[in-house]
Amino acid sequence: MPPAADEGPPYELYAIRYAHRDVSVRGEHFYGHDPGCQDPCPIDYYVWAAVSESDVVVVDAGFTEETAERRGDRHYLRSPVETLAALGVDAGRVGHLVLSHLHYDHTGHMADFPAARIVVQRAELAFWTGPHAHRGKHPHLANPDDVAFLVRENFAGRVTQPDGDHEVLPGVGVHHVGGHTPGLQVVRVRTAAGHAVVASDASHFYANIEGDRPYGIVTCLPAMYDAFDRVRALADSAELIVAGHDPLVLDRYPAVPGLEGYAVRVA
Repeated sequence: MPPAADEGPPYELYAIRYAHRDVSVRGEHFYGHDPGCQDPCPIDYYVWAAVSESDVVVVDAGFTEETAERRGDRHYLRSPVETLAALGVDAGRVGHLVLSHLHYDHTGHMADFPAARIVVQRAELAFWTGPHAHRGKHPHLANPDDVAFLVRENFAGRVTQPDGDHEVLPGVGVHHVGGHTPGLQVVRVRTAAGHAVVASDASHFYANIEGDRPYGIVTCLPAMYDAFDRVRALADSAELIVAGHDPLVLDRYPAVPGLEGYAVRVA
């Protein structure tokens, strides 16, 4: 399928921070890094919103406060739905919810977007409903209730499952990259500043893509390197690449007035 079209109005792109983890260590986040390294490496959790005059596309659904309490070391700041409302976005009216992949920290608030068409790669849903989801570390990485919710919504006709690149709306497209998970997709957004890319977990930290250093959780290592190249090619500049979990996102982009620490405007 051809890449997403460029036509359509420009979008404003926001990164919304909803949780934080302080106890994270560097050895968790870089493939092949010395596991004995205990250097601190804080991690933030985000969802993203592309907003035009007529449409809103939300990328990922975060995790809930209940999940933060159950996992124990995640500091939940506020619901991303609350921050979206402060940006003037009613979650109940959002038309499209793109899931970059189905790890627990990207699927928790799906039910808060009842009108949205959910977009997830066919390979991703197939993996988490297939024979390997229960093996190794995989059960720790996904929430079975969220996957079950997605399956039910698929029966209701709400789920779009592209097999590769797909235009969500004119000016917003998804691109299958894999690497971190079998069906990981990134989102390209046409903004007034050029094409931005929500890398999500194709690059958790800027140090991953800028240093060509894959993240620690890998399904396919060559695909993760290819994902770095694809993200670079899709973005019109390095400044328009948005890392998935890096606290530096709050430093690289201006805060939305009144939402300091919760939301920044990428472009």
